[in-house]
This record gives sequence, structure tokens and C-alpha cells, in this order.
Amino acid sequence: MERDGLGRLLEAVNAGDEGAFESVVSLAYGELRRMAASFMRGRTKGNTLQPTALVHEAYLRLVQGGAPWESRAHFFGAAARAMRQVLVEHARRKSARKRAGGAVRVTFEDLEVHSAEPQSDLFALDEALTALARVDDRFTRVLELRYFGGFRLEEIADLTGRSLATVKRDWSYARAWLNDYMSSGEARALRPDAQH
Repeated sequence: MERDGLGRLLEAVNAGDEGAFESVVSLAYGELRRMAASFMRGRTKGNTLQPTALVHEAYLRLVQGGAPWESRAHFFGAAARAMRQVLVEHARRKSARKRAGGAVRVTFEDLEVHSAEPQSDLFALDEALTALARVDDRFTRVLELRYFGGFRLEEIADLTGRSLATVKRDWSYARAWLNDYMSSGEARALRPDAQH
């Protein structure tokens, strides 16, 4: 993907060029599709949402968000967050239809998170990431780009403009924090009918 081309297009979007967003998505589509496929590959059980549909749903959220993107990292972080939201809402709708549970399950192998169950659900992951964002959103962005976006640490360093050593430290901290949160019982599975 062209970094300079995408950067120029993001500047045009931020300047109010309505057609530039379509060009951004067109240029980034392959990467967005790869992100969706990477996340969904072997991580969900009984999932009916396909990577292409996930990209399209995330696209709609990005269009509706209307927030300016400061950089490639900001754009791909927003895309990863949109994919996370789509997956959580899809799982909630599916769970609501079944009424007896049956939520989409996600494993934490890549995050090396240890929880009471071998597999923890997407609702608990979403809750944990929301809690981590209250600690420091930078760690959440690294987790989203790595876990939902499928980016390698080197790619995250390139996207965010931070050193690889810093990204590795952020990744280690975020995984350790998430592991502590999930194993301490603070996370609870959120069901569509749960009271907040």
C-alpha cells in the first residue's frame, strides 16, 4: 500500500473532500480485508460473518464516524476498533436470538491470556479492552492493531511511528494487564440482556 498516497488522501478527507474517503478505502481495501481475514481465521466458532462483510460493516462505521484521521496508524486503528465493534454487536445479536447463550467464542492463544476457561468470549474481551483504554488508550490501540488488525509488531511500529522496542514493551504490558484482568475475575461476559 502506498504510504504517501494514503497520507495525502487522508489529508484530503480531513480537508472536506468527500470523494477522497472512497479513494482511501479503495487504496486500503486489501489491507482492511487482510485484517478481517486474519482476525477471523480459526478464532471464531460458529461465526456466520465473513471477512468481506466485516470490512463492509466497518466501512459504514468509519463513514458514519466522520472523525479526522491524523495518520495511517490512526486510520487503521479506527478500522480495527470498528471491526471489534461489529464483531461484538454481531455476537450480541446472535446470542440474543438464541436466548440460551451460544455466544461467539474467541480464543486468546495469540494474546497468551490465561483465564478460567480455555476459551473466553468476545464480550469479555471487549469489556477488558474498554477497561484497558481507561488505563491508557495507547495499549488498547496496540492490542487492537495486533489482535483485530493482524499486524506484526514491526508493522505496528511503522504505522504508529514509535520504535519497535516501545511497541514491544506496550505489547508486553497490554498482554500482562489483560491476563491479570481476565484471570482476576474482573471481566464478566456481557449478554445482550445484561443490565449495565
